[in-house]
Amino acid sequence: MRKAVPVLLLLLVAACSVSRPEPDATGEEIYTQLCANCHAADLSGALGPPLGPESNSSVQPDAFLEISIKQGRGRMPSFSSALDDAQLGRLVAYIREVQSG
Repeated sequence: MRKAVPVLLLLLVAACSVSRPEPDATGEEIYTQLCANCHAADLSGALGPPLGPESNSSVQPDAFLEISIKQGRGRMPSFSSALDDAQLGRLVAYIREVQSG
């Protein structure tokens, strides 16, 4: 079992990789590239918690999402080196759009 833990951690990091999206990427493109592997394409959750309409994040202020994305939260890595402020804004706007249905 002890040997499985490092392997699982490596798989988690690989699944939630941090790469820079194109500067003009839409919020949806950024979500697909950086978030969907862990939070699912439809925001229903997978390795990471759900982000969709009925999720805890849907009732949190935008600042909560922004800080979580920039600094990381729990097992989630920081995306501060992958996103500039404009990209972060487009990503949060996309998440809010999906949450509102």
